[in-house]
Amino acid sequence: MSAPAQLRVVLVEDSPIIRERLVESLTATGVIKVVGYADSERAAVAALASGEWDAVILDLQLKQGTGLGVLKALGSVRPAGAKVIVLTNYAIPQYRDRSLALGADYFFDKSREYDRVRNVLEEMAGAR
Repeated sequence: MSAPAQLRVVLVEDSPIIRERLVESLTATGVIKVVGYADSERAAVAALASGEWDAVILDLQLKQGTGLGVLKALGSVRPAGAKVIVLTNYAIPQYRDRSLALGADYFFDKSREYDRVRNVLEEMAGAR
């Protein structure tokens, strides 16, 4: 019996420090594999177009463009069952409402709910 496949995650985050911290935290469990990253809207849409991912962690503020623009573009390329987790410092109700309306499954505040991202992904991996 082989081990279950790792959950494939794409990081859309423009801060190298936060990106590195996320990679360390997520991959420590062995059930999550970071398969790509992007720091701009255009790069994110290109990375996600492959459809070879199970979840994306999406910041709203990017080097170019926004996470909301990425969410709008995901409609046509989002794999069945894939989850979108918005993780942002701009956790105001308007952004939360807009993100959820555009298809985000979760919306977390970087400063207060950072650890919830890993919990959600580990639950996803365990349910496979």
